[in-house]
Amino acid sequence: MSDKNNLEDILNDNLNEEFQENIEEQKEEVQNEPIEELSIEEQLREEVAKEKDKFLRLFAEFENYKKRTSKERIDLFRTAGQEVITALIPVSDDFDRAMPELAKLDDKEMFKGVELIHNKFIQVLKSKGLEEVETKAGDVFDAEIHDAITQIPAPDKKMKGKIIDVIEKGFKLGDKIIRHPKVVVGN
Repeated sequence: MSDKNNLEDILNDNLNEEFQENIEEQKEEVQNEPIEELSIEEQLREEVAKEKDKFLRLFAEFENYKKRTSKERIDLFRTAGQEVITALIPVSDDFDRAMPELAKLDDKEMFKGVELIHNKFIQVLKSKGLEEVETKAGDVFDAEIHDAITQIPAPDKKMKGKIIDVIEKGFKLGDKIIRHPKVVVGN
């Protein structure tokens, strides 16, 4: 057993010596390698590059913010009167219903006066961006644009899926439909 212990001790000593030599060699290699330290000028260049990148990103973000708020402001101005215009649309409908009845009266001067007021009223609404959604009998029904009140049997096969009658006109303000035309569809 003592031979075995001696052999183990000799091996351990040899391993420890090799290990120590290896560590010393690696230390020398590390010490001999040139250490790449950045000069002050290079450090400043890196810092300037980082700051420039940060500035460019901040500037781009600010430009996007300006564009977004500008677009929101334009949309707001474009539709600012939407509530008022929506409230005035029934008045236009009343004018449209009253005009044929006034035409039946004997007093043509009164009819011309009311017609002038009606035309002026329509022109003011148009100048504020209100447009009528063009819909007539025979047009193809589009659920995105039209509001179907009811369906009736089509008078002929060509009118299936098409508009039979327009009950109430539709209007849009800019590109947005604020009242869909109410229609009767043939089935």
